[in-house]
Amino acid sequence: MRIVVVGASGNVGSAVLRRLRREPDVEIVGVARRLPPPGAGEPYDGVRWHSCDIGLAGAADELTGVFAGADVVVHLAWQIQPSHDQHVLHRTNVGGSRAVVDAVLRARVPALVYASSVGTYAPGPKDVPVSERWPATGVSGSSYSRDKATVEEMLDGIERSHPELRLVRMRPGLIFQREAGTEISRYFLGPLAPVRLLRFGRLPLVPTNRRLRMQVVHADDVADAYARAIMGDARGAFNVASDPVLTPELVARHFHGWTVPVAAPVLRAAATLTWWARLQPVDAGWIELALNAPLMSSERAETELGWRPSVDSVTALRELFAGLAAQSRTASPPMSISPTFPAGEGNPY
Repeated sequence: MRIVVVGASGNVGSAVLRRLRREPDVEIVGVARRLPPPGAGEPYDGVRWHSCDIGLAGAADELTGVFAGADVVVHLAWQIQPSHDQHVLHRTNVGGSRAVVDAVLRARVPALVYASSVGTYAPGPKDVPVSERWPATGVSGSSYSRDKATVEEMLDGIERSHPELRLVRMRPGLIFQREAGTEISRYFLGPLAPVRLLRFGRLPLVPTNRRLRMQVVHADDVADAYARAIMGDARGAFNVASDPVLTPELVARHFHGWTVPVAAPVLRAAATLTWWARLQPVDAGWIELALNAPLMSSERAETELGWRPSVDSVTALRELFAGLAAQSRTASPPMSISPTFPAGEGNPY
């Protein structure tokens, strides 16, 4: 079986490579803008690599050749930074996704597995989990969410016009693993964040708001869901998240901190001011997404894919904190410690 993974060098891509290496008789082709160096080690060695910036003109032509003979294409590539240049992000995330889909159709690949996320959903409840039927129209205040919803709308049209294509959309919550510590710190926290304090397993202050309720999942569990979708015959969308739901109170209890009530306007203002001052790399859209993204039910993934998370959400968060404190990384450029890589492949949300 020939599997092409676009965006194979980031947080999710690295985990998917690890998981697919366990499958017999599988040939893995990796596509990334910046390739792992020779001798990078597992899980990158043994993968046939192709360099391609999917956001550039001509990407569909280049990808068509790479996809020739593939049984499945897995599209994980998504650009998070530079958040101050929305044109660049839209070009890669929406235009690049269009290039991937066009190449899949030209190469007559029978299956496409796409990395969507909880961020594609319209604002929803924080007390009752929603199914995959919840509107995938995004949160208007988040450019990340708007782009995710735009790609999903495009895929709706592809499903209608190309019913022969087996199309799967994976919608995970926040995706954590220890090895992503450096990548997540660089993309979401910035160089001024005192992440080394987390080595003691303590988070002194935790902002609390009644709508700050989020779901996470370990990267290896997400990769297992991808593998089940790749190797099987499933179609459609699948929510992927583990329990328990992370609330500020739960985080404070497990990490020996104090909760500090913060109103939503204060959270938005703080994010906006520090972003404009370039003190941290994410804009207020991520606050909007955190406050408005619904909780998800993973019942369909459990029933149809036979998927069950092996790591609970608190353990996944604890592992990420350890990775942040230790600046954990891999040899691939997006997950490396080099400051010369400001934007990367993969989908951390």
